[in-house]
Amino acid sequence: MKEGLLYSTVLIHVYPTESLPADIGLKQCRSAATLRKWRASSARMRTDRQGVAAVFNIATGLAIWCSEAMTLALVLFVAWRHNVRNEAYLYWGLGFLLTGMGFAMVALRGEIPSVLSIEAGNAIALLGQSAWVAGFLALDRKRIEWWALLPPVIWLAGVFLPWVNSDYSNRVVLYNLASATGATALAMAVAAGDMRRERTRVKLMGVFVIQGCLCFGSALMMALTLPSDIEATNLGGASAMASAFLLTIAFAFTCRLIMERSERHLRALTLTDSLTGVLNRRGLLGYFDATQEKAHDDQRQVAVLLFDLDHFKRVNDRFGHQSGDAVLTAFARMARQYIPNNIFGRMGGEEFAAFAAVADQTEAEAIAEAIRTEFCRLPVSTGEAIVPVTVSIGIALASSIEANIDKLISAADRALYAAKAAGRNCTVTFGEAEAAAPAPATPSSTAGELVPTVDDQVEALRRMGTLSRAG
Repeated sequence: MKEGLLYSTVLIHVYPTESLPADIGLKQCRSAATLRKWRASSARMRTDRQGVAAVFNIATGLAIWCSEAMTLALVLFVAWRHNVRNEAYLYWGLGFLLTGMGFAMVALRGEIPSVLSIEAGNAIALLGQSAWVAGFLALDRKRIEWWALLPPVIWLAGVFLPWVNSDYSNRVVLYNLASATGATALAMAVAAGDMRRERTRVKLMGVFVIQGCLCFGSALMMALTLPSDIEATNLGGASAMASAFLLTIAFAFTCRLIMERSERHLRALTLTDSLTGVLNRRGLLGYFDATQEKAHDDQRQVAVLLFDLDHFKRVNDRFGHQSGDAVLTAFARMARQYIPNNIFGRMGGEEFAAFAAVADQTEAEAIAEAIRTEFCRLPVSTGEAIVPVTVSIGIALASSIEANIDKLISAADRALYAAKAAGRNCTVTFGEAEAAAPAPATPSSTAGELVPTVDDQVEALRRMGTLSRAG
């Protein structure tokens, strides 16, 4: 009798009295199976009265996301450990770690204090968004901006307000607003990079913009409709699922962005001289078609300039190969500044070359002479001594239509040979006719047009002044 009374008391306490049928007896309530049956029936009745049921199991969803976030964090930490100079991996790994920890604390509500589960847990999860923003800024070698911390700051600034802290729907609205701010910050960080060269950034930024609009729209809808807790749970769950899907797409685009950047870096390494940092022979020759096309569009000529450092072997023998490397690096750094569009590279050894679209022979000679005279005045210090070095230059010109890379390089090489034969530290030019002519079996030391040096021009002016005064 006492046992039946106990079961009846439990039923009446848990469910409304009117939900029990009038003819139910104490004996029917003595089995646990009957008790569970009436509990489920009463729950369905309450759901029917409210008109909506909770569709999303928050704890399960958070547990799945936590496991995924921790896995991604581990992968990113391993990638950062492999390349510690790339801090983006570190920040992204911290972002997933903080997000996983924050959602785990939210999922443990009831097991840990509410202030840790609600206020601290969501703040840590939003701090993960700030870490992702820092990762994209670090990817482009940019300093971390203050607005990266806005998501957790917005949450902490609003969650302690009484009308927010005590209402579940208002907390969901506040979290969506903070998350929308984080998505906007991510879009800004992505847009801060080179959008022209890296077209994947446009798609990645679009994903974050959509995520921001989704979170803001969800917050606005809940603020206007004032949903019940169950409805707020469904809206928040749907928004979270959509955000997780968009985040997965964003992660895929980020991987693609990194792969494209790595491929571009490897391609640059194959086209760049490792010592001087300028283009190597292969990289330089690849720019000839672009130079010819530009010259044709601008109705200009194509000029090939060959540079050879004078007596470079003596520099290596007297001062050592490290001093020779310093001379090569100094010349490359100085000379490329005078070449339009920096189409300048090292052909091999102490020989360099440049391609340029010029108006006429005078412009090509002006470029060459500017480099030659500047290099004569440039003190190349090797730490122990100042190394005196000069350069000889050969120029070959052709019209944009008739320009042929093999013929122009051959003609410029013959002009360089003539400059060496003329005493070095000078410039010799082959015009269109000489450049188009077939190469002779034996190079002529008198071929080409020797460009007067600055000293020669100054001396000529002095003689003219002396003659004018004598007359």
